Amino acid sequence: ALVHTDLDKETEEIIADTLKVDVFRATVGQNTLVGSYCVLSNQGGLVHARMPVQDMEELSQLIQLPLAAGTINRGSDVIGAGVVANDWAAFCGMQTTATEIGVVEDIFRLQGAAPAMQSALID
Repeated sequence: ALVHTDLDKETEEIIADTLKVDVFRATVGQNTLVGSYCVLSNQGGLVHARMPVQDMEELSQLIQLPLAAGTINRGSDVIGAGVVANDWAAFCGMQTTATEIGVVEDIFRLQGAAPAMQSALID
């Protein structure tokens, strides 16, 4: 999990214990509002389009996930306001273009995920 750099230690520990994940204090291309400028799942992550490549590579190595830079809702950098994703599905804002949806599908590995989601829902 990525959290704001100023988050207190107690809250960081609660997140780690509740979600059973490693927690990293980070910025997304100089932006401390990590939930606004990136969306992560267990499959990958989408970060805002103006994030420097070197920063993106460092973040990718830190969290051990592939990352892609992009926009949502016809060019918005505020990724978190336009995409919600998990390991089976992603929901995008209505203004999202076909190209942006393609990037979302690729980075979150959603092609062919529907049968897996259907069987998970049946279980």
